[in-house]
Formats: sequence, C-alpha cells, structure tokens
Amino acid sequence: MRLIERFFKEPRWGVHPDDHKRPAADVPLRMLPQPARVHMPLQQHVGGAARPVVLVGQKVLKGQLLAQSQGNISAPIHASVSGTVTAIAEVTAPHPSGLGFAAITIESDFADRWIDTDPVADPFALAPEEIARRTAAAGVVGLGGATFPAAVKFVLGRRLGVRTLIVNGGECEPYVSSDDRIMRDFPEHVVDGARIIMHAIGADESLVGIEDNKPEAIAAMTKAAAAFPEVKIRPVPARYPMGSDKQLIQTLTGKEVPADARAAEVGVLVHNVSTCAAVHKAIRLGQPLVERIVTINGAAVTAPGNLFAPLGTLVDELLAFCGLAQAPARLILGGPMMGTLLRHGRVPLVKGASGILAFDAVEAAVPEVGPCIRCGSCTRACPMGLLPLEMAAHIRSGDLDGAVGYSLSDCISCGCCAYVCPSHIPLVQYFSHAKGELSARERAKLRTEAGKRLAEARLARLERDAREKAEVAARRKAERAAVKARVPAPQPQPQEAST
Repeated sequence: MRLIERFFKEPRWGVHPDDHKRPAADVPLRMLPQPARVHMPLQQHVGGAARPVVLVGQKVLKGQLLAQSQGNISAPIHASVSGTVTAIAEVTAPHPSGLGFAAITIESDFADRWIDTDPVADPFALAPEEIARRTAAAGVVGLGGATFPAAVKFVLGRRLGVRTLIVNGGECEPYVSSDDRIMRDFPEHVVDGARIIMHAIGADESLVGIEDNKPEAIAAMTKAAAAFPEVKIRPVPARYPMGSDKQLIQTLTGKEVPADARAAEVGVLVHNVSTCAAVHKAIRLGQPLVERIVTINGAAVTAPGNLFAPLGTLVDELLAFCGLAQAPARLILGGPMMGTLLRHGRVPLVKGASGILAFDAVEAAVPEVGPCIRCGSCTRACPMGLLPLEMAAHIRSGDLDGAVGYSLSDCISCGCCAYVCPSHIPLVQYFSHAKGELSARERAKLRTEAGKRLAEARLARLERDAREKAEVAARRKAERAAVKARVPAPQPQPQEAST
C-alpha cells in the first residue's frame, strides 16, 4: 500500500540525477582562515547596485556599511573583514562573459574587529515594519540563488495577507549541500529566523520543505521545531527541481501559482533556509550579511566539503584551502544544472553563491549533439508543463515570437529538458539565448520609444516656444496700436498770408 501511495504522490515532472552530495555533505563544517583581502561587489542582489559610502584609504570594521542601497529594489553591502579600503574598481564578475563590475577591495588587518551591533532580545516585541527595516539594513537577500532583497518580500507578504510561509530546504541541485549543512549545524537559527519572518509578514504557519535524501537535516530541524507547533517539518520527494518555488509550493500546499502571478498572490511566501538563518543573525544579533556557507565539490577537489567563508573571498582561495588534485576542466558557481560557468577563479564569493564546483575532464565532458528524434522526453520532464522541442524548433528557425507563443517566458531554465534529451541537444541554452534576444529587443524598443517621446517633447516645446513668441509679438503689436490710438494726432499749423 505504501508503494502505491508513493507512486501516486511522486511528482510526474522533473528528473532524478545522481546527487553527488556525499562525502562533501557529511564532512564537518570548516571555517576558512581570514583572507588577506576581499573584494565586495556592489551588485550582489536583484535590483540597483549599491552606492559606495567609503573612500580609498579609509579604515573599516567588520560589518561596517560600505555601500548603501539605491531605490526600492536594492540592498546595502557591508565589510566582511576589518581593515583598510584599498580600491574601488572593477573585478571579474561571476558571469560566463568574464566582464568586470564595480567592487570595494579591503586589505584585512586580521583583527576581525566588529562594529558595535544592536542586538534584539525579543524580536516578537518589534513592529513588523521594524523587522523589515532592520533586515533591509543588514543587506539580507535570498541566499538560495535568487538574491531578491528579503525585506521587500516581507512588505509584499504583509500587504497581500500571506498566511503561510514556506521555508525552502529542498536543495535539489547535485553536488551542493550548503543548505543541508546549515540545517544540520544551525537548525535553531533557521527555525528562529522562520518564526521572525512569520511575525514580519503576519503568517499563521511555516512549512519547512526538505528533500527526503537529507535524513540528518530532517532530524535536526524536527528537534529544533519541536517546541513551536506553528513550524512544521515536511519531507518532500527528492526530485529536481523541487527547490524551485512553484514546484515546492504545489507539492506542500497543492496550490498552483499562475504564470503571470507571484506566490504571495496565492497566500504563500517562500524563503530559503539560509535566508532564515541570516534573518536570525540580522535581528537577534544585529549582524549584517557578511559571510555564508559555501560547498566546495567536484572530482578535481582533494578535500570536498562546506566552508564558512567571508563574502568577497576569491574562488581561487577557497579551492586552494580545500586542495586541488588537478587543474579544473570546468569551474561552476552554484550547481551544475543552473549554476554559472566561470572562466577562472579570480572571482569573488557573492551572497547568492551556494557552491563552487571544480570538475575534472570526465565530469566536464560534453556529449556530441545529435538530431531531435521527437521522443517527447523533454516534454515529460518539464516541471512547468511546456513543450521544449517546439520552442527549440521555433528558436532554431529564428521565430522568437513563435517560441513566445509556446510560453517561453514561463521557462525557469532548470535544464531538465537538456538532461533527459537522448540526442544531448542543449535545449536550455536555446531558451536562454532566446530570452536574451527578446530582452535585447525589448530594451531596443524601449530606447526607441524613449527617443520618440523625447523627439515629440522637443517638437512640442519648439511649437510652444514659437506660439508663445507669436503671442508675445501680437500682444506687443496690439499694445503699440492701443498707445497709438490714445495719442491725438498733431494738428496742422495755420500758414501766414504772404504780403
């Protein structure tokens, strides 16, 4: 009977790749020695880049504000070490392009001196707005990879009357186990952070979804949540991409988030377990987000495991600490399914980086691409119920609008379609390319429309100026005519008679 129940409860979407999480997941958490310097990028979140508030040569303490947020969707950046600001310049971005982006470089003094923090003994005595303000000031963003400013979601959740908080402990990406470790090592922090978020958004319950291939994390979280009946631990099937918000929501609540809606609109808000732990630190301890747990894994790594590391540490230093058996054939920031390919290791650790994978030649091998045999495997695997083969066919023929007609915008770029394709067609790359082209097209359209609006505004201004000048000229002419009409004409003088 249990087998039949499991069969019907097992998701029909997604894939089940080898997770490759062990032995890294089972190695005790290690502390990275303080690096000699860190590079703190100004763009570690969704939204506008932070604006520097420090100068080169200035001495800073750990946790000190380096750059403040700009706009409604943004997050501040804080120092992850104490020391001296030595540069505000570009460093290599964690992006396949290898382009640069602005960062603040700090030379460490190795004193690890913190700023004076403002801890809160009872967060539940604070107003929800104050919790959101403190969370925003601490620079907390989604640590599952989305990096959306957490406080913005708090405000949205309260405004829309969210009643259920879902804590995402799925961590379905192969190789990565940073969330697993934080649930094993700091379950009380995760549970406390979840309860604080519930208070901030006005939720009644919290459902903690953890894949059933993490029994140690489930046991630790169950024990930590035992005293809080509003926090419920819910094991879910280990299936990729269970860690995706929409899939986890549907699995835990049965609710389906419409394509053009947000989770909060169906009464649910999702936060990652690491984000919850960061909220605990931000509110209880008054500490901003300056460090995180990151998984170092892959066949090229000598001693894989999880490190507690300062943000801004170079990837090369993290790999050197764990050791490399050989030069990596491929470096990935994040997981192998949705992670970012790195050109080299001179890239800083950022808030949303859950893992660094160093693959050897075998793991990095790319199979030869064959023709599509229209087997439908990609369609069955798609967690969003899309038709990847049809979208890819339209994209190959240059018909991007046709791909949009097949709901290209709903694709979450999870890579399930490419993973199951027997012809090894890089489907997700097609979709990413098409999204990029459509985005560029939209930006060009917006620029054209903006230019058109500026031209129309200029023409209207010139016409208005000409009309005003004509009106002024006509008024002056009328005034001169009126003055002329009021002044009597000179009378002719009588002429003297000649003698």
